[in-house]
Amino acid sequence: MDTKELLKKVRKIEIKTRRLSDHIFGGEYHSTFKGRGMTFSEVRQYQFGDDVRSIDWNVTARYNEPYVKVFEEERELTMMLMVDVSGSEFFGTKNQFKNEIVTEISATLAFSALQNNDKVGVILFSDEVELFIPPKKGKTHVLRIIRELLEFKPNSNKTDVAEALKYLTNVMKKKAIVFVLSDFIASDYEKTLKITGNKHDVTGIRVYDEREEEIPNLGVVQMMDAETGALQLVNTQSRKVRNSYTDFYRERVNYFKETFTKSGCGVLDCRVDESYVKKLLGYFKRRG
Repeated sequence: MDTKELLKKVRKIEIKTRRLSDHIFGGEYHSTFKGRGMTFSEVRQYQFGDDVRSIDWNVTARYNEPYVKVFEEERELTMMLMVDVSGSEFFGTKNQFKNEIVTEISATLAFSALQNNDKVGVILFSDEVELFIPPKKGKTHVLRIIRELLEFKPNSNKTDVAEALKYLTNVMKKKAIVFVLSDFIASDYEKTLKITGNKHDVTGIRVYDEREEEIPNLGVVQMMDAETGALQLVNTQSRKVRNSYTDFYRERVNYFKETFTKSGCGVLDCRVDESYVKKLLGYFKRRG
């Protein structure tokens, strides 16, 4: 993609998603993800008139004179977008690939955070962390995120959700609003997600294509695994083959939903041919 074409795509996504965030999601985002209230700032010596309920008795005992806890209102939030850039995201049988919908959803969320004067950061991952963009404010920063989502070429086509979550836990010391965008054709991330969910406000957004749910009867066809590149002849006339695939797919979907729910995280399904606008808005309202 040349620079001119890239800028044109960035501008197109900006216009569409910013309009959504300004007119639809801005208020919903703000009411759903409010500041976290009062947070501890420091201790200082007791002064006449201070509320005795604020006395820090441990520090007071240590120094043999009264100290009080000082709290401040924490208004600023940090949003982290964790985006799956593995090979399976470059699939779609309708008007758009999954990665294109993921980019639009990410941009909409980023502009909603921008409108609320919050920071936004990004982790692009496959079976490794491909790119980390630290949280910052500003339109220029959001546009950089959109450019990366449009043109980034990963080193690997495989997926490891757990690896990405471990990285997030290491780099984000303060609580953040986290959106994990993937098709979640993965497993073995339950323990890591539980740790992440205890520290951050996490939502998994599963983006999928309806043709992934089952294999149609097309005879003997050559199929390629998008994550390994392996080619294989598959007899789709066989009901056993079709049922085995459907069972595998449903198992992954159920694992995603059950794992996120048990970890206290949000769950959102978005099919590429459905309106992600309605899905996001409904999710925000339910949470608000």
